[in-house]
Amino acid sequence: MADPMKIRAQMKGDVADIRVLMSHAMETGQRKDGAGNTVPAHFIQSITVDVGGKRVLQGQTGPAVSRNPVFGFKVKGAKAGDKVVINWVDNKGDKRTDEATIG
Repeated sequence: MADPMKIRAQMKGDVADIRVLMSHAMETGQRKDGAGNTVPAHFIQSITVDVGGKRVLQGQTGPAVSRNPVFGFKVKGAKAGDKVVINWVDNKGDKRTDEATIG
């Protein structure tokens, strides 16, 4: 399983500013290793974000996203103390879920 995500969630006025660093190799399937063999594709395919028990983001990514991607977004209607739950699933079926509290 991948390393834990690093999530920063802070209130800025009436909007929650959320940033997440996802530790993942994000292999495209086009790179070759030292022996000349193609490294198989391995990338995050879907991401969901729930804030305070409500789904606020659902998206899909592909192999063109860089290694250890960083995503940032703003959420209206959130408040300090709300729980942020972020999930991802990759093309090999690996999953990761991490959470943080809005400060």
